[in-house]
Amino acid sequence: MEQAAKKKERFVLSDYLRVRTRALMEPFAVFFNRLGLNPNTMTILGLVGNAIAAVLIARGNMFWGGVLILAMAPVDALDGTMARLRGQPTKFGAFVDSVTDRYSDLVIFGGLLVYYQQLNMGLAMLIVYTAAAGSVLVSYVRARGQSLGYDTKVGLFSRLERFLVLIPSLILNIPLVGAILIAIFGNITALQRILDVRRQALQDMPQKPLQGGKS
Repeated sequence: MEQAAKKKERFVLSDYLRVRTRALMEPFAVFFNRLGLNPNTMTILGLVGNAIAAVLIARGNMFWGGVLILAMAPVDALDGTMARLRGQPTKFGAFVDSVTDRYSDLVIFGGLLVYYQQLNMGLAMLIVYTAAAGSVLVSYVRARGQSLGYDTKVGLFSRLERFLVLIPSLILNIPLVGAILIAIFGNITALQRILDVRRQALQDMPQKPLQGGKS
């Protein structure tokens, strides 16, 4: 009954694409496994690639920065598939993947922040900072909720959706548009997840019986 009372599983784009692209990713994962590469090595390579992209962005080369981030996306997705095919998925590997994702997010926004700082565009810097904060909080709220036993995937702007906005805005040389959208919807998503964790926590609280009056 308790399971039946739980809400329907929400559609999550990243989970859907992970299932749909599994067959496409596996041949590449097999190839890199045969080369002897460690899944965590692929994770670090993705971070290094995004760091190089951040340098390009800071220098004003938005197009190639966006292209490089796009190229790093499948690299970032390969580590989990490689570990699964090896029969070696570990909690530490998942931890490393999550941490490097946060570093990648921050280093990319850091590149944008440096770019606008060089142009003395204070408002743009504030927008990028807000976008970075929202991006980190979306992931942090879910991770903190999971540590307490409350999983939350609600909201429009998970990491995949943020990159679906950020990468085209860089390639089209309108990075501020992408930053504005992420700043708004990223923080809305974080707030939605906070409220979702609160809802789950309230459901777990024991219901105190009402104190009846004297007859």
